[in-house]
Amino acid sequence: MDSIKRVLREMIALSPEEEEGFLRDCFERSYRRKEILCEAGQPADEIFFILEGLVRVVITDTEGTEHTVHFALEYQFIADYSGFLQRLPSVYRLQAVEATRAVVLPRSAIEWGYRHLQQGERLGRLVAEYYFIYNDNRIKALYTQSPKERYDTIDQTFPNIHNRVPQHMIASYLGISPVHLSRLKRASLRKT
Repeated sequence: MDSIKRVLREMIALSPEEEEGFLRDCFERSYRRKEILCEAGQPADEIFFILEGLVRVVITDTEGTEHTVHFALEYQFIADYSGFLQRLPSVYRLQAVEATRAVVLPRSAIEWGYRHLQQGERLGRLVAEYYFIYNDNRIKALYTQSPKERYDTIDQTFPNIHNRVPQHMIASYLGISPVHLSRLKRASLRKT
């Protein structure tokens, strides 16, 4: 829990009593590779803080095709935020890509934080702003950058992603086919 405490202290001022109260209902949980943290259709009642490992966020279209829309690495929060905020079932599936350890923040902890933390509203706003900026940048990249430009910059968003995630998931995230990803990788290697 030291990592989440450090990140919380970087985001807001917390007294020891506030920190203890906020984390009282939180717990650490380990997930095996490919294990589901949150399934589509289930209540989106938890936010996850990744301690170790990597999680992908997947949406399945009407034809049954999976699309990777996000990855979460160490020291990042992840959830179906819209579902969480609106108290709706999750639209996304959150899946561990590798063995993952996370702090689970149940709805009760988040609600306690909004009511009792002096800067609870600020914490919620900062997490929401981060998520908004990430999604806004992702949408802009999909419409204004070529697949090669998206490929060339993915490591900036997700350091070392090529060594941690299967190529078909990276291709899905980039919005290209695995074959196109292979071509981009070959062309990139030829230039180095």
